[in-house]
Amino acid sequence: MRPLTIGVDVGGTNLLAAVVDESGQVIDQLRSPTPSSAPALEQALERTVTELSSRHDVAAVGLAVAGFVSRDRTVVRFAPHLPWREAPVARRMSERFGLPVFLEHDANAAIWGEYRFGAASGGENVVLIAIGTGIGAALLVDGRMYRGSSGVAPELGHLPVVPDGRPCACGKRGCWERYCSGTALADTAIEMLAADPSQSTVLSREASADPGSITGRRVTAAAQDGDPLAAAVLADFSRWLGLGLAMVADLFDPDLIVIAGGVAGSAPLFLDDAREVYAQSLTGDGHRQLARVRGTQLGEEAAIIGAAEVAREALASGR
Repeated sequence: MRPLTIGVDVGGTNLLAAVVDESGQVIDQLRSPTPSSAPALEQALERTVTELSSRHDVAAVGLAVAGFVSRDRTVVRFAPHLPWREAPVARRMSERFGLPVFLEHDANAAIWGEYRFGAASGGENVVLIAIGTGIGAALLVDGRMYRGSSGVAPELGHLPVVPDGRPCACGKRGCWERYCSGTALADTAIEMLAADPSQSTVLSREASADPGSITGRRVTAAAQDGDPLAAAVLADFSRWLGLGLAMVADLFDPDLIVIAGGVAGSAPLFLDDAREVYAQSLTGDGHRQLARVRGTQLGEEAAIIGAAEVAREALASGR
């Protein structure tokens, strides 16, 4: 039997850690808030991994990080929502845990989890689009991870789609994720209300009482309840997702695209419409094969399962 490993999704808000077996099954897990300083974060990771390893015989740890990871997967170069900058995280945490530690970008970890055990199983050229606060992405070419020359590819969420459009945290304007993300759902709702303040819907009344109540999660919930403003926001989101999928397909010509991330849980509200826009917008429509577009099978556990499998495979190969 291959050994048990721990996968940790090191997010900007929460740490989600799990013991994962060779078949990709989560057998134990812990969740805790993500501290804001590097020392506190590393202490929290140590506590979490120590607790799990005291309950199970684990051989290695994989850390899925929302940020730039060096090509050799030992250093976190930059993470916008984490305190690490040019930090040798693999070495530091290995010393704390007393176990081998392997880093991976969170979207790469998610696509590897889906490839080995979920929605991307059987795919060869696969793109994963992780839609949450922003857009993360990962790419498999002939079943192998594509990282780019410095280890940070592909940053699809920051491809500009609207010249001089909405400002983005990356410093540019009009990025795809500013129109197709959980944050974008809220921004679009606010813009639609500003354009027509006379709208009278549950969502518009909530916004009038408390503008801060409009979040991506609230918009999708209102759409499920039949709110017409929320439905219009989801229609706009679907269009941007479909246009983006066509762009992704023109760039990479994948056989499969997997939609993951926090917003993917609401896929029944938008994915069919997005597929239609995608099919209509693809260059050479009617003269090429459409990539299959699937929702995630592993959900929020994709990154931890993938990180644990990365660690298991690296350990087996002696890397």
